[in-house]
Order: sequence, then C-alpha cells, then structure tokens
Amino acid sequence: MTKPSWLRVIGISGALAVLAGAFGAHGLTGKAAEWARTGSSYQLLHLAVALALLLTLENKPAARLPILLFLVGGWIFAGTLYAMALGAPRWLGAVTPIGGVTLVIGWLVLARRAPQL
Repeated sequence: MTKPSWLRVIGISGALAVLAGAFGAHGLTGKAAEWARTGSSYQLLHLAVALALLLTLENKPAARLPILLFLVGGWIFAGTLYAMALGAPRWLGAVTPIGGVTLVIGWLVLARRAPQL
C-alpha cells in the first residue's frame, strides 16, 4: 500500500475512533459506554503508533507488518466493542480477544524487527 493510502486508512479510522469515544461519553450509558470508550482508546493508541511508524519508517519494509497488525487488530478489537455498544449480540465479545491478540502480535513483531528498523 502507498503512503497516501495508509494515511487515508489511518485518518478514517482515527475519525471513527474519536466519534465512537464521543458517543460513548455522551450518548451511551452503562456497559455500552464502557465498551465504546475502551474500543476508542485502544484504537486511537494503536493508530498513533501506526502513524508514527509510517511517517518515520516509510521506506523500511520491516515496518509494514506491524502497521498492518496494529490497524487490523484495532479494527477487530474496537469494532466488536462498538458493535456490542450499539446492540449487537454479546457473543460477539468472544471475537474481541482476537483483535487484542493481533495487537500484541503487532508489538512483538515490532520488537523482533527492531534491528531492521
């Protein structure tokens, strides 16, 4: 993917994460609000890391996989929480850890590839 494409994906994902966090803070209550805020904070954190990697290491192929893992893991983790906050079945919460594990793998891949970066 090209740098502008990565930036578009990160930008749109960031906007959605902010909207979800705001909706969780002002439009939801109880567990639904917690899910939206948790998803938003995890997604925003990993988007910031993906953006930093992209901007500082864009010419390093070793940075591509961690960026991808942070984006996909964030979408799965936060997306399932957002869906449940909006009324999706609670069994979807069983999918949320897949996103979390993907985020952890992203960090481990980043650590493993550090010498190449």
